[in-house]
Amino acid sequence: MTAAELEQRVVRLEALEAIRDLDARYCRALDDGDWATLVSLFTVDGEFVGLSRAQGHDRLRAFFAGLADSGLTAFWHHVTNLEIELEGPDVARARSFLWQPCVQDGVPHIAAGRYTDRLRRDGGVWRYLSKQVSFDYFVPLTDGWDHGRFTVAAAAATYPGRQFA
Repeated sequence: MTAAELEQRVVRLEALEAIRDLDARYCRALDDGDWATLVSLFTVDGEFVGLSRAQGHDRLRAFFAGLADSGLTAFWHHVTNLEIELEGPDVARARSFLWQPCVQDGVPHIAAGRYTDRLRRDGGVWRYLSKQVSFDYFVPLTDGWDHGRFTVAAAAATYPGRQFA
């Protein structure tokens, strides 16, 4: 292996690890309500698509800070099975699995789904261009997850163009 090949491999591994770290910081900032840190993880024109769509730092901050107003008062994001595709030195895509215990309108819920991210290295730092969540289920914990697929209208709406029975 040449020095150039080794350098290329190290650069790739550093990018992969930085993207994994970005997801960890996203979960921690979201769960802690640290909106300034959370918004800084997105590019200036970055967007979140899920329960709603918010683009740009001001709208992202308003959306995330407003979750409690919609009854979602506590959540704990657990992200795993991260798959990262580097599409160039400064562009990547990632997919991951989300498992999320939460409290909606005072009732414990359980949710699970997938994140699909587009990322860009911005000023040497990886940030989200787009972070999209699609839920597989979002239900009261007492109901069990298997009977509650898509019972929360907002979660079902995160599947654009998909028809539900």
